[in-house]
Amino acid sequence: MRVLFVCLGNICRSPTAEGVLRHQLTEAGLADVIEVASAGTGDWHVGKQPDSRTCRAAQLRGYDLSSQRAQQVRVEHFNEYDLILAMDKSNLANLQSLRPGHASAELDLFLRRYEGAIDEVPDPYYGGEQGFEEVLDLIEAACRGLVIELKGRL
Repeated sequence: MRVLFVCLGNICRSPTAEGVLRHQLTEAGLADVIEVASAGTGDWHVGKQPDSRTCRAAQLRGYDLSSQRAQQVRVEHFNEYDLILAMDKSNLANLQSLRPGHASAELDLFLRRYEGAIDEVPDPYYGGEQGFEEVLDLIEAACRGLVIELKGRL
């Protein structure tokens, strides 16, 4: 099973989701059977580490994002991953326009599937530190639902 999280630049929301899900999968004993990655629809940050504020907020909660490097979504991803989860409607629309007709990946909004109250993870990039905390709160809760779903799929 392979999961790809997608946001705009792959330096805030999607690397946070990747790190949180990896951590929760390790705790659930599923890290060896489920692969997790993240990517951005834009190419501005390819090869860069996640935003320092993202890393700092994650580190305070026990998540290490330091080994991650931003990548851009590629057409091949639509057949390499089983589940591609977008952080917001704009990125979901971008993914839908990139998706080849023969693609096997399932696309959806991450929070729509698992959180319920809101369906988009807000982009904290232009805001203050509190935005990064809010993103972590949403992603941690949604990842708990995702782990339950992934267990059921195995």
